[in-house]
Amino acid sequence: MDDTVQQQCDRILDEISGAVIVDRDILERILTGYLSRGHVLLEDVPGTGKTLTARSFARALGLSFSRIQFTPDLLPNDVTGTNVFNEKTREFEFNPGPVFANIVLADEINRASPKTQAALLEAMEEGQVTVDGTRRDLPEPFFVIATQNPVEQEGTFPLPEAQKDRFVIKTSLGYPDDAGELELLDRRADRTNQSPTVDTVCSNDTIGHLHQAPERVHVERDLRRYITDVTRATREDSRVKAGVSPRGTQRLFEVTRAYAAVQGRDYATPDDVRAVTPDVLTHRLVLTADARVNGVAKADVVRDILEDLPVPTIDYEPQTTAA
Repeated sequence: MDDTVQQQCDRILDEISGAVIVDRDILERILTGYLSRGHVLLEDVPGTGKTLTARSFARALGLSFSRIQFTPDLLPNDVTGTNVFNEKTREFEFNPGPVFANIVLADEINRASPKTQAALLEAMEEGQVTVDGTRRDLPEPFFVIATQNPVEQEGTFPLPEAQKDRFVIKTSLGYPDDAGELELLDRRADRTNQSPTVDTVCSNDTIGHLHQAPERVHVERDLRRYITDVTRATREDSRVKAGVSPRGTQRLFEVTRAYAAVQGRDYATPDDVRAVTPDVLTHRLVLTADARVNGVAKADVVRDILEDLPVPTIDYEPQTTAA
């Protein structure tokens, strides 16, 4: 792996960490989701810094940013855009919706109706939207950071399984630690000083280079088999009604490569697979009714699978030569 990939990732994370009080490991997961050309779902209560985090990523990467506040009365065209009649030209003109940005924050996505949630499906999977029968390409790159409130909160709609499957990673920002929460108060108290800002640390060439980095990560055949063993085990577990789909297997492979790239390596290891598996697979499982009644958590199923499956022993010759 070219050293500049890890250096650039470190610069991005350092820049964001200076403004956002979030665990660096979580920021690393979001960056991994971006490099794997997928989308990230954050489940958190309000007030944990989700909007600032998404906006900071866009700023550090030098990309356009848009925020969509999902509400029960939000319509699909409010997301994708609509055709508007121009009185002067006597023609219909397309008015792009907020989805036309490089990084889109879909805030509180599970407060909108399933029909509006589905408006993002085509955008997330195909990088395009269809309005009145016309397909329109979205900006490249296109990355969605969606947030949802805990499902037990009033006024929420569970995300359809098909939509959850479109997110390569589901994680949580969580609450800051003692030092982080104290720093929030220090910033609030000292209003005379400017709040930390995020500078752009990536050029267009750098963005393209980073997106190609996972493609140069080597995954041994035995490690590929380990990935398929993990996902297939979810389909055989008696607590699971619907296990991970073949798409999920591919996503685990892609995220594993992206995670290795962020670590500055041109090869993946079993530890890489084990590190990202909970965030990639847990939200894709559908438990049986008995498992839910018995209080089984999806995370428990994934953890048990990782503990039970034998980990392959793979010999590597570590190298950090330029690709």
